[in-house]
Amino acid sequence: MLDHVFISVSDTERSIAFYTEALAPLGITHIHDFDGKDGPAGHPDLKGFGSNGRIYFWLREGRADASSAHVGFVARSEAEVNAFYDAAMAAGAADNGKPGTRLYYDPRYYAANVFDPDGYSLEAVYKSWQHAR
Repeated sequence: MLDHVFISVSDTERSIAFYTEALAPLGITHIHDFDGKDGPAGHPDLKGFGSNGRIYFWLREGRADASSAHVGFVARSEAEVNAFYDAAMAAGAADNGKPGTRLYYDPRYYAANVFDPDGYSLEAVYKSWQHAR
């Protein structure tokens, strides 16, 4: 399990607005801002998103290198995957794979893929076998 991911974004305010809308259907919200001056020398300001009392997805201002990251977010149902896709597209994402089964991974792997405003590859995925029934 991952604890956290940082990605650099070219426009922090634009990215906060995008992720606030795109991640809402997954129950992921903008929770906390970390002021870099409170950390060690050179620590960046961070904008943190998470759920259930955990912050695990962080934005930092900088040079975006979209080819360097792919982030997959857990969805709790196929309906959440669909809602993520719709919200992300409405917030300005570009399509990178409409919601559906990804048979090349597993017949129970249901996902949607988009590119954020900086071109990062994002996925919402529901893996039914990983959820308690």
